[in-house]
Amino acid sequence: MSDVLKVRTVGIICKHDNPEACAAAGRLSAWLRERGVEPLVDQSAARCLSVPGTPKEEMPERSDVLVVLGGDGTLLSVARLVGARGKPIVGVNLGTLGFITTVALDQLYPTMETVLSGQYKVLERITLRASIKRDGKTIAQHHVLNDAVINKGALARIIDLDAHVDGRYLTTFKADGLIMHTPTGSTAYSLAAGGPIVHPAMSCIGVTPICPHTLTNRPLIVPDAAVLEVVLMSENEDVYLTLDGQVGFLLKYKDVVEVRASTHRMYFVMSPHEDYYLMLRTKLKWGER
Repeated sequence: MSDVLKVRTVGIICKHDNPEACAAAGRLSAWLRERGVEPLVDQSAARCLSVPGTPKEEMPERSDVLVVLGGDGTLLSVARLVGARGKPIVGVNLGTLGFITTVALDQLYPTMETVLSGQYKVLERITLRASIKRDGKTIAQHHVLNDAVINKGALARIIDLDAHVDGRYLTTFKADGLIMHTPTGSTAYSLAAGGPIVHPAMSCIGVTPICPHTLTNRPLIVPDAAVLEVVLMSENEDVYLTLDGQVGFLLKYKDVVEVRASTHRMYFVMSPHEDYYLMLRTKLKWGER
């Protein structure tokens, strides 16, 4: 990608309620203009900076590269907008852990120098396509970067979920829910539920039960060519499918959630000093007492 892309326009999207992000957007805009590159600032940040803004929905189409200033939640919302367009994303961490927004603020300009010079590297990450089927018909479909989670409402009891892989019965999970995630999503909800950390460059799908009633139920990794089907077998319960923690869908008895690798890929620009294992040690505080 880096040997063919000439960057003329950079879209800048901020966490809307973060003054630090808005200030960083202003500085980056000026820096880009000095180098003959047009910055497009999303409308919420533009209001803070008193400059013309661009609707966030138009950013992926009009930009060669997107810079996201915020946390992982902000980046996940941008990933949904990018979809199949394949635009590279520079995720700048202004949040807390920041497993996806891996570029530190003090590395923003060295990273952007590599982008403008065409010398940058990207990490390609798979996404998932989650479909909801009811009475044999697909009634909703979404693409996720992190995970598709089936979980019960606040007052629901343990739910029964029949799981199949490539048409073969796996098991019936009796649990609070089930997480189906990408390698990127392995450090999100799945990690908190006891799932494994998977390097984001890998191509696979993780399955992690949430508080399973049977203690021998353990997380599972399947190839990215696999098709997962999970059937809700509990009646009269509030059960939801949550997509990247931001979009929710109420499921009904016998609904089928199908999850498979999507043809969409996300491309994240790497900092020149990025070290995935250092990031794990730092953010997860490995080796500390």
